[in-house]
Amino acid sequence: MGELVERVDLQDRVVGVVERGEAVRNRWLYRMSMVICRDAEGRYLVHRRPDTSSRFPGEYSWLVAGAVEVGESYVAAARRELKEEMGVDAPVRFLFKFLCEGALSPYWFAVHEAVVGHQQIQPSPDEVAWHGWLSGSELAQDVPHRSYVPDSRDAFARYMELTAGERLSPP
Repeated sequence: MGELVERVDLQDRVVGVVERGEAVRNRWLYRMSMVICRDAEGRYLVHRRPDTSSRFPGEYSWLVAGAVEVGESYVAAARRELKEEMGVDAPVRFLFKFLCEGALSPYWFAVHEAVVGHQQIQPSPDEVAWHGWLSGSELAQDVPHRSYVPDSRDAFARYMELTAGERLSPP
């Protein structure tokens, strides 16, 4: 059996439990959670996915993201993904949530932020081939010109729109 997720409706209310693959195939809504990692100077963590990744191989992202498990909150999922992908156990702060069309299928996407130290980052080689830090202006220049995961681009545009660029300076 594959990864189980909660199928949700347009108001983000649970309507059932399904395999994530089934949700994707049928374009049923489910939940995803992500973390924007920043350092004390306000730079953003960017990483490249491994070339062997089943989803978006070799593409870049400025998000640490994954599906919300059955019975799990968005915040708990964000913390779990941060630990699994980057080896960091840190508090996350909810920023906003939106209905994402998704490159693979639609889902509710909750956006969180965490401040982490460089020495804390211990990326999983299954999830991260390379990582580095970009200032806000560097990230704004990088996203349109490099191959970023499509949903990462969508979240970046919304982040910029909702924060009107104010988050591009140190936290």
